[in-house]
Amino acid sequence: MIRSFLPLLFMSVPAFAAAPTVLVSGLKNPAAVAATADGRIFVTTLSESGKTNGGIVVVKDGKAEPFATGMLAPAAMIAFQQSLYVIDGGTIYSVDLKSAAVRPWVEAKDFPNPPKHLSGLAADEKGTLYVTDTFAQSVYRVAAIPKGKGKEPDRKVTLLASAATHPALSLPAGIVVDSLNHLLILNRSTGVVNRLRIPDLAVEFVAKVTPDDFGICFDHFGRLYGCATGSGPLWAIPRPGAKSVVLDTSYPSTGNLCHDPVGNRILTVNAKDGTLTALPAQPPGHEVDETPLKLETEVAFKEVTWTGWDSGADTGKVNPLRPIVLTHAGDGSNRIFVATQHGVIHSFKDEAGPRATNVFLDIQSKVLYKDNENEQGLLGLAFHPKFKSNGEIFVFYTDKSKRLQNVISRFRVSKTDPNKVDPNSEEELLRVSHKFWNHDGGTLCFGPDGMLYIVLGDGGSANDPDQNGQNKGTLLGKILRIDVDRKDAGLAYAIPKDNPFVSEKDAKPEIYCLGVRNPWRMAFDRKTGQGWFGEVGQNLWEEINLIEKGGNYGWSVRESLHPFGAKGTGPQPGLVEPVWEYHHSVGKSITGGHVYRGTKLPELDGMYLYADYVSGKLWALKYDFDKKRVVANRPIKDVGSPILSYGEDESGEVYLMTFSATGKGISRFVRTK
Repeated sequence: MIRSFLPLLFMSVPAFAAAPTVLVSGLKNPAAVAATADGRIFVTTLSESGKTNGGIVVVKDGKAEPFATGMLAPAAMIAFQQSLYVIDGGTIYSVDLKSAAVRPWVEAKDFPNPPKHLSGLAADEKGTLYVTDTFAQSVYRVAAIPKGKGKEPDRKVTLLASAATHPALSLPAGIVVDSLNHLLILNRSTGVVNRLRIPDLAVEFVAKVTPDDFGICFDHFGRLYGCATGSGPLWAIPRPGAKSVVLDTSYPSTGNLCHDPVGNRILTVNAKDGTLTALPAQPPGHEVDETPLKLETEVAFKEVTWTGWDSGADTGKVNPLRPIVLTHAGDGSNRIFVATQHGVIHSFKDEAGPRATNVFLDIQSKVLYKDNENEQGLLGLAFHPKFKSNGEIFVFYTDKSKRLQNVISRFRVSKTDPNKVDPNSEEELLRVSHKFWNHDGGTLCFGPDGMLYIVLGDGGSANDPDQNGQNKGTLLGKILRIDVDRKDAGLAYAIPKDNPFVSEKDAKPEIYCLGVRNPWRMAFDRKTGQGWFGEVGQNLWEEINLIEKGGNYGWSVRESLHPFGAKGTGPQPGLVEPVWEYHHSVGKSITGGHVYRGTKLPELDGMYLYADYVSGKLWALKYDFDKKRVVANRPIKDVGSPILSYGEDESGEVYLMTFSATGKGISRFVRTK
């Protein structure tokens, strides 16, 4: 047994709960429900006695229309990519979401033991299916075995675990994927949710809910839901370690439920009255405001031209501008500074009329950037808090001559031109080598304590191959904190005496936080001083974290609120959990931003602005420090492009950046017209 986390033995009942909404009635023997990313909802219906007229209906405008027919008793069903997967007796069928073509995926003869009652079904991100057999007390894996390009893969069913070897898994029913290496499995008789770690088949207790529970599902923000057959309640666990809460007690279900990713609702069906019902995915006492903000984006600095930038328009070889940092000098000049990933720092003022940028610093000759290795380049820029008097800036870049080395350097403003940085003034502070081109991190920022914080990813590739995240003997996979105003012996900087690991043998004294994969990006709230960072996930989950001194954020045994890898585990003392997460069904690469402290949009005050690079979605998140939870995660109309980074000007207004062939890749938030 691996170490379990806090047991959830008691279910709190809310003073109020959202009333269920009947989406459709008149269904004949409904059994299971699934929802797709395009907004469609499907329900399985069982055959009438002595007939083979079971099948799947699709719900449209409050009506159920036939979708797939000719089944006997289609029970559990999930939607995955372009297919529905449905259990019917001892067979799992795939149903094409476009054509509605039905074909056996695996049949009873494919199982190592004759199926008795296949009941729960789940799929991981790679398409591997997991199925429970309640009466055989077994859990099976269905893996697709490639046969070559253009050929239908074979499918192999293996017994993963059973009550014979794992008594805690007796009468398994509902099942969900917690990570690529972990499953959550609900015991129908005891109401216990256990976690099964696939590589070594270790079992970890997760929660105790209600007996006769049957189905479980996650929403896309990592909250777990479940329901019982008959008159049992619908319940939710808002996050690991929290008590379960009741969503509804008035509506009996068949024991199957799913999350609707478009409406952010929990869907369940009732065979007795033939209805499909929805409840908001809002656990009572943990409600999150998801009302869209009446904001949109508009291009900023429309009349700015970027000095020295060749867009490639004349040659036909497109060379997009890649603004990666937007910041200010804090010197009262209200100048805006934009660093491009190729290695140029531009400056200009936000004023009316056409104008060309001033090239503040050009180090393109030193910076390595490639489109096919686009996590390198000039990645970080920070101005010294006393820049007005000392003229110092700090830059993080990938060394072109060394290829797999990141450099953090100090530069100084030219003695003859205050609008230029002397490129020959470079003083290298730190050089960090890594094996791979990705996960460089790259954020530089000064904290309210005047120290320079440096973000370094885990060194790249996937799965943290060298286990850098948890190794205090390396700077990789860490957030560092150094004093640039002093120098210790043998260093170009000093180690702050209150850094958390200065006295720990074999630990790098620069480390302030550990256990990170690739934070993108980090910023301090200019009002409260609280640090925030968005952490890019690998397999399933993206996360938002608050910076804590000495904090261990769990990589690579944790991915957000979930175990990761063959040695992954549930929550552990000493590991800092994120304040928010979202699933890869929402987006696949978080772009962290800033807490808004400007004056033009007071409705954003105190909200953390972030985005997803892959989906292009934008949000404003509100964290209540007294309640210690997120109370709002409000969507903003997206810009329609991948968001590279956020930035903040001297007055606290926030900007977002994307790559652009026209140079118009910087936007700002405005109220919807």
